[in-house]
Amino acid sequence: MAVLIDPPTWPAHGTVFSHLVSTSSLEELHAFAAAAGIPRRAFDEDHYDVPERRYRDLVARGAQEVAGADLVRALIASGLRIPARRRPPKLRAALLARWEALLPGAPGLGGELLDRWAEAHRAYHTPAHLLAVLEALDVLLEPADDPLRRPVLLAAWFHDAVYQGRAGEDERASASLAVQRLEGTMPDAAVRDVERLVLLTATHDPAPEDRAGHLLCDADLAVLAGAPEDYARYAAAIRAEYRHLPPEAFADGRRAVLQRLLALDPLYRTARAQVEWTERARGNLAQELGSL
Repeated sequence: MAVLIDPPTWPAHGTVFSHLVSTSSLEELHAFAAAAGIPRRAFDEDHYDVPERRYRDLVARGAQEVAGADLVRALIASGLRIPARRRPPKLRAALLARWEALLPGAPGLGGELLDRWAEAHRAYHTPAHLLAVLEALDVLLEPADDPLRRPVLLAAWFHDAVYQGRAGEDERASASLAVQRLEGTMPDAAVRDVERLVLLTATHDPAPEDRAGHLLCDADLAVLAGAPEDYARYAAAIRAEYRHLPPEAFADGRRAVLQRLLALDPLYRTARAQVEWTERARGNLAQELGSL
C-alpha cells in the first residue's frame, strides 16, 4: 500500500501540477488527501492534481516520489486507472450519442440526466456506471428483445438519476422523475413500464417471466462479476459515497447489502449472465464480505 506523487511538470492555471495516486484504493487516496488539506475538487477520477507549492509537504507527509511514467505504470497495475474513454468530456460525448440514438429530438433531457449522474457527491453512481450498464445491455440484449430494447435502455438512463444514498427512496424518486420527463414523449403504457423497471433496481428481484426486468437488473449487477482490480475499484467507490459514515456503521450496512445479494437465487436471471458472470460475482461478493 502506498501513495505516490510524480514531479510537478504538468502546466495549468499559471503553475505546474503533480499527480497524487494510491496503489491500493481510492479510500486510502481520499484519506491521505483529506489529512493533507487537499480539497475534493482536486480529485480527477483516479488521481488528485496538486500544485507545485504542495509537493514537498506531501512528500514529507509520506507520499513516495516517483517518475511520471512509473506513477502511470503503478496506477495501471493497481487496477485503479480510469481509461481515457471513461473520462469527461469523451465519456459525456459517447453517452450523449447513445441518448440521441435512443430518444432523438430530446438532447436537453439527455444533458439533464448526465448532469445528474455527474453530481459532485457521487463516486460510484456516475456516468461511468451508466456507460457500464449500457455496455452490459449491449451484451445481454438479443434480437428477440427488440420490443423491450427502448424501455430497458431508458430505465438504465433513469435508474440512478436521483442518488442521495437512500436505498428505496432514490429508486422511487428516479422512477418519478422518469414519469415526469417522459410523459408526452411516448405512450403512457411505455412510460409506466420504464417506471416499473426503475423501481425494480431497488431489489434486483424481478419476477420469473419478466424478461425486461431480468435484462436491466443483470446489467446493473454486472459490476459484481468484474476482474479483481475492477471489483476493488467498485468497492472503494461505494465506500467513498458513504464516507460520512464511521467505519463500523458502514461495515454493518455493507454487510447487509452483500448478504442480500448472495441470497438472491439466482443472482443473475439471463442465461448469458448466469453462465459468464455468476461464479466470479459470487466469489467477489464472498471475498468482500469476509473482509468486513
